[in-house]
Amino acid sequence: MRSQNKDYFIGFAITLLLLVQVQAASAAEVEIRIPPGVNASTFSSFSEEIGLAISYLPMAPAEPLGILGFDVGIELSAVHIDKGLWGQFTTSSSRPPSFVPFPKIHIQKGLPLSFDIGFVYSEVPSSNIKMYGGELKWAFISGNVALPAVAIRGSYTTLSGVNNFDLETIGADISISKGFAFVTPYAGYGQVWIDSKETITGSNFNESLSRSKPFIGAKISLAVINFVFEADFGAVPIYTARLNVGF
Repeated sequence: MRSQNKDYFIGFAITLLLLVQVQAASAAEVEIRIPPGVNASTFSSFSEEIGLAISYLPMAPAEPLGILGFDVGIELSAVHIDKGLWGQFTTSSSRPPSFVPFPKIHIQKGLPLSFDIGFVYSEVPSSNIKMYGGELKWAFISGNVALPAVAIRGSYTTLSGVNNFDLETIGADISISKGFAFVTPYAGYGQVWIDSKETITGSNFNESLSRSKPFIGAKISLAVINFVFEADFGAVPIYTARLNVGF
């Protein structure tokens, strides 16, 4: 079993690295900038896209990690973008790819009373897009052999690295999960509030948006190594794979 876990770890890590390299090559020099002639409607649409793209992803079942528990991992999100819209807000000579890769470092730690905290950081390859954020989750039903776990979460993320453009998100969601052997499926429904503003056009557009974001996922636990796969089905679909070391 230990040898098999090692093979899973190596294979998954290689897959992640290949995905990052392929997407980075296809997204060469895609840097966000606010075009001077942008109108309010287009700015609002792009704020929705980039806001959902950087919004916090649970990437964990509802059940708490426990006071001694933690997960430290790398993950890769593939964000399905509107290429025409993003093309208006990037400096690349070619159109952006259909999916923009967000490689991330993601840490989650268990606390007393069924609380968990988390932190995420990402830099998009060949881009000026950076983001970071955090979460506080409370499993008000911790779950057991007979009952599923149910949790609520509050989260925050912010965009950095893009001149004359500020964007942050606040999220809230509820999720449910139930473990079966070494696999724990989970599902949930969230709401994301996006605030953005720009300072380059003279119009100083300022948007406040609210968007829903249902999600499903599964955690596969193999000793100290675990994998998480999640799909988020908001207006901007996001597909994520994560490799963790944790207890």
